[in-house]
Amino acid sequence: MAMADATQDDVQVGDTTDKRGRLVTSDGTPLRRALERSMRRRKLTAFLLVAPLLAFILIFFAFPIAQMMWRSVDNPQVVDALPRTLDALQDWDGSGMPDEPVFAALHADMMEDLDRPRREQKIGPLGIRLNYELSAARGAISRTSRQVPNFEAPYAEAFGDAHRLWGQPELWRVIKREGRPLTPAYYIAALDREYDEAGNIVKRPENRQIYVNLFGRTLALSVAITFMTFLLGFPIAYYLSILPMRYANLLMIAVLLPFWTSLLVRTSAWIVLLQQQGVLNTLFVNIGLIGDDNRLDLIYNQTGTIIAMTHILLPFMVLPLYSVMRTIPPSYMRAAKSLGATPTTAFRRVYFPQTLPGIGAGGVLVFIISIGYYITPALVGGQSGRMISNEIARHIQQSLNWGLAAALGSMLLVGVLLLYWLFNRLVGTDSLKFG
Repeated sequence: MAMADATQDDVQVGDTTDKRGRLVTSDGTPLRRALERSMRRRKLTAFLLVAPLLAFILIFFAFPIAQMMWRSVDNPQVVDALPRTLDALQDWDGSGMPDEPVFAALHADMMEDLDRPRREQKIGPLGIRLNYELSAARGAISRTSRQVPNFEAPYAEAFGDAHRLWGQPELWRVIKREGRPLTPAYYIAALDREYDEAGNIVKRPENRQIYVNLFGRTLALSVAITFMTFLLGFPIAYYLSILPMRYANLLMIAVLLPFWTSLLVRTSAWIVLLQQQGVLNTLFVNIGLIGDDNRLDLIYNQTGTIIAMTHILLPFMVLPLYSVMRTIPPSYMRAAKSLGATPTTAFRRVYFPQTLPGIGAGGVLVFIISIGYYITPALVGGQSGRMISNEIARHIQQSLNWGLAAALGSMLLVGVLLLYWLFNRLVGTDSLKFG
């Protein structure tokens, strides 16, 4: 019956039956078959309508994420550049130096690479890849490649004279270990781990541990920013919800006004306000709150990041809260007071629980946006206010270690998904109201 109602505009039902007693349409087609055909047409029409959006999501969202996750484990440089050397290293146990046949295979691989057109040579990417694992490896590869045409047997001695690294087992361990098409090395580095001489994964020295602390700082700053936007956004949304609509609309323009201003301009304005010779510090000195020699450090640290990002992300908390508060009837509070509840008790037990869907929606929006924010921490965060997104950008733009950047980005993505899953299990996303 439901299917017939859904397709009554597409199928003309007659009042006749066929020889088997089945209902048929006016043209003699069985009713069931006509309904199924109509449903297929509707589904096809619906699919064609959403196909452009689906293609956009796949091309500009799903595919880049898949490519990023693939790049975090992709490791073709050593395999492409040194196939003979890797075959010769199969029997090497990692102790001492490799035998002469390994050096001969390395010489053959380098000579073959030099015969290729310059744009197709593998030596350059090989040096960059090995340098991620061992400092000075790129210099060793580059210097040796210029001298290798003049090498003569025994090759072990010739390579040792070209650069000192060829005489160290550590370089050969790296070549053998990374001589696989897929590698966990980027994720190991992203967790502040490294390989020791025995091939075991161990912690890096404390002065080289960066990324785990950055992930923790990013999480802490995102939670702090979410909490600050809640503290500031809740009373704003409440005040908007109790005002007459004409006044509420005017104040809503003030809430949305930051969206009409460039993010770079807003962040630069906070630099002017928060610096030691800025507006706020000068005001505090003039009113005698602080001394001129004790100006507050409000920028280029975590404080600056929290202040600037709280201002920028505040509308994302206010809007969901306002949309929920606007639907709460004022009579609920009056009824609670008439039954003997104090204003505080009525607010805590009647009004506030009804705002939880808006609080949850605003918290999810602000937290997810802030955990991947880049521009504001880069401008006002300094060294202590930087977030993991800034380190990802540094590896993409400066160090060109795209594999490590992809690993960090993948870990950030998985972390956000896990937090969202945990939130869904504890709170439930079906109760959220975004507007």
